[in-house]
Amino acid sequence: MVIEQYPRVAALNGVHGLRARLVELGVPLPSDDVAQAAPVSPLAQPLELGSGTSRRLTVVNRFVIQPMEGWDATLDGRPTELTFRRWRNFGRSGAGWIWGGEAVAVCPAGRANPRQLLLTDDTAADIGRLRHALLDAAAQPKPVTGLQLTHGGRWSRPTPAGGAPRIAFRHPLLDMRAGATGDTALLSDDEVRTLIRDFAHAAYLAQEEGFDFVDIKHCHGYLLHEFLAARSRPGAYGGAALSARTRLLREVVTAVRMAAPRIGVGVRLSVFDCVPHQPAFVTQDGRRGPGIAETHSLPYLCGFGVDPNSPDRIDLTEPVAVVRLLYQLGVAWLNVTAGSPYYVPHIQRPALFPPSDGYAPPEDPLAGVARLLYAARAIKAAVREMVVVSSGWTYLQEYVPHVAQACVRENWFDAVGLGRMVLTYPELPSDVLAGRALDRRRICRTFSDCTSAPRNGLVSGCYPLDPFYRARPESVQLTTAKRGRG
Repeated sequence: MVIEQYPRVAALNGVHGLRARLVELGVPLPSDDVAQAAPVSPLAQPLELGSGTSRRLTVVNRFVIQPMEGWDATLDGRPTELTFRRWRNFGRSGAGWIWGGEAVAVCPAGRANPRQLLLTDDTAADIGRLRHALLDAAAQPKPVTGLQLTHGGRWSRPTPAGGAPRIAFRHPLLDMRAGATGDTALLSDDEVRTLIRDFAHAAYLAQEEGFDFVDIKHCHGYLLHEFLAARSRPGAYGGAALSARTRLLREVVTAVRMAAPRIGVGVRLSVFDCVPHQPAFVTQDGRRGPGIAETHSLPYLCGFGVDPNSPDRIDLTEPVAVVRLLYQLGVAWLNVTAGSPYYVPHIQRPALFPPSDGYAPPEDPLAGVARLLYAARAIKAAVREMVVVSSGWTYLQEYVPHVAQACVRENWFDAVGLGRMVLTYPELPSDVLAGRALDRRRICRTFSDCTSAPRNGLVSGCYPLDPFYRARPESVQLTTAKRGRG
């Protein structure tokens, strides 16, 4: 039982070593020898966002802060000082576009964890204060700032007592894993219509609190993403035809437009998925082997953006059709991602070190980075009018600016989205744009503690590299929990 060791990015021999490794893997990416500073860097160029809002918005550079799921709100969904600290860091980052801030549930039952933010009439003013804190910390000109609206769906865990999954359709592999086995787990069409109103009202509240846009989250296995693969769902919101599976998307966007006509709308979309994975083995000392696909029958009809007869192969036919539909609906901003952190984390966020409940990477994570960037490039090429944000950058580590500026220069996509990287190194965008050398001590090495902590009921943060979290008592608890699970 061998767990393969891949070369660490930090040990590669400069950008030339990175190129050589990517070629060896068969996934070459463009890269520049020198990371340029503003004003000549492609990453420093402004971006007109065009349609999608009642007022013209311009992003002042091509860096985007991606939405992440916090685990440090109050039990009634309000931000705490830890939440404010994270949002101030987003403001200090220098990024021109804050895509959604973080995932905010539109109703209590839709919270993916009991400490997730919740946007209701009671909490809206508190969440609006997050926006003010972020903008107060940001330099001029201020970033375009949005709020990601979500429902946890299959992965809803709204109370400390445990899960309460709500699903779009019965999944032969994930129902048991998520605990979605009861008769009430499957959402009825009437409940779906109530959910549409929840999204619309949350968008209205975000508009009134001054956010520039909302992201209607269709990614990572959460509820709206799951509906895109709901081929086996009966009723109005599922079926074999893509037009049936996108009815919910169309109705949510339309309802949001009616309820909040002054706010922009974007969508973060998982454009491909994968069969759920599990560790190939677990050693006696608790080490988890590489991920392998769970046993499944063909055709595999539970995925979006995959070939049903060969689900290890990406098929972007339907995702491209969805992106074209979004543009027709007036949604001109797309954030491209893939998979899910719950059942295929190596697809969704490539990392060398798995979370405590995950599995060792089944491939060099650089291959996962390239897969995500190739997908964003393909979507941009298919729908040129769409403003496309790319994901999956963190594992490139110190080479993010070298590859990012080359990709943007070559029009692979429009902007570069950073997630985990900014938890410990929020100033990376401003350092790149100023031509400063990156602080290698603060670069995320994908230890995955920012995932392992919430999975063990602890507040989210970077425990290995951020002294603030390293000094907290949760750091010791996390170490103990990881040892207990291997």
